[in-house]
Amino acid sequence: MIVVQPVLEIYACEGFGLWPVARSVPYGFLPLSGGLDAAEVGTAVMRIVDCNDMDPGDDGRPPRPADPLGGFLHGLLTMDDLFASGGLRITDTATGTTLLPGCCNGLDERRDWQEVVDGDGFASFGHDPSPLAERHGDTVRLTVDAERDDSPVIELSVTDLRRLLADAERDLGDFLQVAAAWAARHLPEHATAVTSALSRALDVPTPTSTP
Repeated sequence: MIVVQPVLEIYACEGFGLWPVARSVPYGFLPLSGGLDAAEVGTAVMRIVDCNDMDPGDDGRPPRPADPLGGFLHGLLTMDDLFASGGLRITDTATGTTLLPGCCNGLDERRDWQEVVDGDGFASFGHDPSPLAERHGDTVRLTVDAERDDSPVIELSVTDLRRLLADAERDLGDFLQVAAAWAARHLPEHATAVTSALSRALDVPTPTSTP
């Protein structure tokens, strides 16, 4: 069985106190879906905010607020180009082989998968490792690390990959729904702006309503 999950790269978050977060290990991946509990959503939001926690420069953004919450959210709420570190994790449960997004890959870059199924049939997703996807006729070959001659591979049909990519999009949409509800409870003064920013960072339509 092949499983495709949108995942967010996370770090250990000991000492974070602006809202409740889940225990996490450094350099792990958190699957995003509507099934996350409140602490896991808090971890995901924290990490996406942290990905965009950059001081204003010569970009016309206002100064960082002095209060801890406003200061931490400032990059997410004021930057035009937002980033969420991660991508798609693809697992062959029969063999235990897993393809992970490489360094510097963002969740927005999952759109490159459409090039594999409907475009030029080739895409790569970061480095260290260097995952690679190639279409050969009706089959897609996924190389876990193209820098290794002995890299494990996963193969699946183009039809199955297209379906699994659609499922991953639904998972992201469901995550944004629960994140919007989470923001309304935990960040009421910033909920609308945070939800809109998360939508842009993940390249997912803003939900029209919250649970």
